[in-house]
Amino acid sequence: MENLEFWQQSPQPWYITGKEKSNLKQSMTLQESVNLNALTKYMKHLEDKYAEIKQAISINYVPAQRKADLDEEMIVVLKRLDVAEHRNKELQFRHQRLQIISHALTSWVKSDMSSSFQDLVEQIQKTKDLHGDEGIVEELLEDDPSKAKEAEIMLYYIERFNELISHGEYEKAAYFAANSPRRILRNIDTMNKFKAVGKIRGEPLPLLLFFEAVFSTSHAFRHPVKADLTLEGIKCGLSEKRLDLVINWVTQERLTFSEEAGDVIYDYGEQDTYNKAKCLALAQIIYHECGQRKKALLCLCKQGQIHGAMEYIQQFKDFISDDLMQLITLCPQTELIQCLTKEWNGKPPSLSFGLVVLHLFSVDMEKIGIKLLQEISKGGRDAVEHLVINDSLCSLETWEEMANICLQNGFDRLSNDIMSILRSQAGVTEISEEDDTVNLMEHVFW
Repeated sequence: MENLEFWQQSPQPWYITGKEKSNLKQSMTLQESVNLNALTKYMKHLEDKYAEIKQAISINYVPAQRKADLDEEMIVVLKRLDVAEHRNKELQFRHQRLQIISHALTSWVKSDMSSSFQDLVEQIQKTKDLHGDEGIVEELLEDDPSKAKEAEIMLYYIERFNELISHGEYEKAAYFAANSPRRILRNIDTMNKFKAVGKIRGEPLPLLLFFEAVFSTSHAFRHPVKADLTLEGIKCGLSEKRLDLVINWVTQERLTFSEEAGDVIYDYGEQDTYNKAKCLALAQIIYHECGQRKKALLCLCKQGQIHGAMEYIQQFKDFISDDLMQLITLCPQTELIQCLTKEWNGKPPSLSFGLVVLHLFSVDMEKIGIKLLQEISKGGRDAVEHLVINDSLCSLETWEEMANICLQNGFDRLSNDIMSILRSQAGVTEISEEDDTVNLMEHVFW
């Protein structure tokens, strides 16, 4: 009883449910919960609240299906509104154009009509103060109302772009510039604005965002990205070590390639030896596209694609002996030299073996020259004789010089074989030092 009296003296508040507390904000004590009058009053409160909620539902809510129907009706109405607005603008435009023509016709009728009506229209087109906008008459006399708004749209794009840049929204600004009408923001000036921002710690480079946007949208435009912008984009991608992006740009997007762009990728490959093969392949694509075939051929050779390089030489046929000599100097591969100094697909050799060896010794590339001599000496006298007889590009004097080089570098047997073959050729006589025009194969043709 003492506990009960204490409880009655200090009643604790008791809530029916947590939901009622949050929704109805109505609470009852334990004493009230056993009181019939209090319960009746509380039930009346709940009934009133129920009626209020039910009325609110009937007014503020509609069935889901009705909402879907309303959405469809709204779409139809909006489409009609767009058509009506477009038609209204077109009619306003035509009305304004007809007013100008009517004004011109009235002026022409009131005049002495000494000049033609066409001349008068041309004179009106030159008017600058009409409507306060230079050239507006010429636009109105066109049959395309969209041209009247074009300048306004371009101005909006420029202002919006500058606003995004000033607010630091560089990604949005990049795609806004990339999709600008008539490519007005896809240029070096816009690039310089992103470049001026520099790097932001923890954020992608704004300049790289610009090039990603420009290159990724290049297929949407008739004209590819210009050469100067392409070059700067490749430089930016490589400076950020994003070779993956550069690969995608070069192989997938619409760009304008230049020799300088190829050189940038080629030089990057020389520094990044791990990705050198990829860079050579990319540079080869660019060189070929912009007509730099010598450099494209060099990239093929440096990739080890010797057979591909030989097919490339045969395909274009604009490589002279000096070009090929320079090629083996820059890429002194034994396999390449052997292919160039032998028949290829039934066609005569592109270079003389003897001249190639002498050239290598003359440019301090003796190691490659000696390696070639070793390969020849392995074949014995028959291989040497076949080489000497069939090399119509090499003179007798050149072969004698070859024999001396062999002797100086320890290839005594090879030197003796060459001299023996030269002496054994029918019709060959001693040649004076002054006569350097005699060809070893002269007796065959005469």
